[in-house]
Amino acid sequence: MWHYQAPLRDMQFVLEHWLQAPAAWAELPSFADVDLPLALQVLEEAGRFSSGVLAPLNGSGDRQGCRWHDGEVSTPEGFADAYRAFVEGGWPALACDPAHGGQGLPQLLDAALQEMLYASNHAWAMYTGIAHGAYLCLQAHAPEGIKARYLEAVVSGQALPTMCLTEPQAGSDVGLLRCRAEAHADGSYRITGSKLFISGGEHDLTDDILHLVLARLPDAPAGSRGISLFLVPKYLKDGQRNALRCDGIEHKMGIKGSATCSLNFDGAQGWLIGEAHRGLAAIFVMMNSARLHVGLQGLGHAEAAWQNAADYARQRQQMRAPARPAGVAAAAGADPIHYHPAMRLALLRLRTVSQGLRVIGYWGAHLLDQAEHAVAEPTRQQAQRLAGLLTPVIKAFFTDQGFHLASEALQVFGGYGYIGEYAVEQTLRDSRIAMIYEGSNEIQANDLLLRKVLADQGLAFTELLALFDEESAAGGAYAGLLSDLCSTLRGVLLRIREGVEGDAEYPYRIAGDFLHLMGWALLAHAWARSARLARTLLTEDEGYQEKLDSAAFFFSYLLPEIDLRIARIEAARAPLAFLH
Repeated sequence: MWHYQAPLRDMQFVLEHWLQAPAAWAELPSFADVDLPLALQVLEEAGRFSSGVLAPLNGSGDRQGCRWHDGEVSTPEGFADAYRAFVEGGWPALACDPAHGGQGLPQLLDAALQEMLYASNHAWAMYTGIAHGAYLCLQAHAPEGIKARYLEAVVSGQALPTMCLTEPQAGSDVGLLRCRAEAHADGSYRITGSKLFISGGEHDLTDDILHLVLARLPDAPAGSRGISLFLVPKYLKDGQRNALRCDGIEHKMGIKGSATCSLNFDGAQGWLIGEAHRGLAAIFVMMNSARLHVGLQGLGHAEAAWQNAADYARQRQQMRAPARPAGVAAAAGADPIHYHPAMRLALLRLRTVSQGLRVIGYWGAHLLDQAEHAVAEPTRQQAQRLAGLLTPVIKAFFTDQGFHLASEALQVFGGYGYIGEYAVEQTLRDSRIAMIYEGSNEIQANDLLLRKVLADQGLAFTELLALFDEESAAGGAYAGLLSDLCSTLRGVLLRIREGVEGDAEYPYRIAGDFLHLMGWALLAHAWARSARLARTLLTEDEGYQEKLDSAAFFFSYLLPEIDLRIARIEAARAPLAFLH
């Protein structure tokens, strides 16, 4: 009863028209051979894999879950075969450097791939989701010998990486971790300690698993400044099993086909990645990629929820609707529920927000491509600043919307949504974790306001609003609203700066609302530009009327979310009571 089809038409609109990515690629030597036909072919094949191979395993993987026995983990039936097909299709190498066996395609196309994987089977995609970020980390910081031994294994898919940060006493505060590392005479290190909540820490998809482990050296200073990063493989060069073991897996609310493991390192051999005591700097390379991917999980859930709710609402008949589209005759006793106003509101919200999120998420990936590959240094620096500004919004706002839109979709199904037969309840369960891991959404909000906006005197924020101003100057039906929004946002930041003086806690109290304010503002920009472009395309394709309808819905029904967030930011000037 659950299905997924890649929204290829909307993906093409974002790539070709909103981002004008093919023109941008033509100016980047690294992507000079990438054109629109090639990009669309990649997306079509990715959609075929996602809907044909992964989506059928989504429900069965949830029902079966993973099985642990004596340190070994078995994934649900079909997961390993799907991974072999993924590797044979060359998908792990999509956005990796050809020098390491990669295909050298843009991260923008990889972002579209990731959306499809998460929308069709979030649990399965957890095994592959961190691979590109780990590749970037090793590429930037690993010693040459480690690169030669392991980098191509990651690119080819022969080995899957993990990220081992969390310990029982050290969740979001990694400065509290106790895992330790000691230097060995051969230049390697011996890692001892325990990690938990490690996605894919043990599985049967690949023979080798490469663990990126945060640990402390004996001379490490206290806190987060004393953390180093190590690569610890499951198997050593001579084929022997390394001294690490999976002690068990978690039984979870969702993503049950993803093995969430507790790992014990008992003097396991590893190698230092980057500089000693600078593990967070080394692992930061993968954060923008990893957090973008988690945000795309929210988008994937929103898209899947929209598709299934829309199909159900067309078929389910209940009561007479108070109004119908022109030319549709009144039903004898009941109408499809998608004619009823309450359901239309829910469905329009699902469609409008999910398509708007796609614009923002793909833009974030496109900025990462420009930050790495643009010819001019100022262009690379600005792209990096904007990507850094968008990343916490994409991670937190997308995952929040993914969960709440899945809940709204479940409401469309009514009582049937609450039972397993229709599987939208799995979408709701699976989506909830994305708001927690990879830096909780509260931490993302603090990062956005305190580090990405206030700390740099609003430079990246000002650059973003300048792009909003450019779109407003281009005209279109919503140019005036977008211009007014820019003025409002500048005023909000000014008042926040005033509020910070004498009240150090104030930015922390409003960080969550500020992040959501930015999310809705980015959606306003996305839909103002989408409407302007869609109107120019309407003479060629009447299907773009849907874009105009969604834009009209956004500015009439969803834009007031901005007023709510501003009101909450202003109200939070009142001190927050302490609990006793």
